[in-house]
Amino acid sequence: MPRRKTKLTADKIRELARTGAEHALNQLRAEIVAIERAFPELKLPKTRRTIRRSVARMTKQARTMSAAARAEVSKRMKRYWAERRKVKAKMAK
Repeated sequence: MPRRKTKLTADKIRELARTGAEHALNQLRAEIVAIERAFPELKLPKTRRTIRRSVARMTKQARTMSAAARAEVSKRMKRYWAERRKVKAKMAK
């Protein structure tokens, strides 16, 4: 039976690696659950687990600027671009 030649592109390799990593991660999680069931004293305390989840959630959240902070940035950038225009005008003379 003749074999087909398939090109492994970087995207295909990345996809295969991700699939393999996902499978390994799922196996590890299953092992952790099995160990925690066999040895409940090794389980993380509920408070530590909650703290870990909340820290992970906080690091993923997007930070937003207040209206006052946006106004300050706007003022700074207007001054910055005004200076740039002045310098450019002087250099053109």
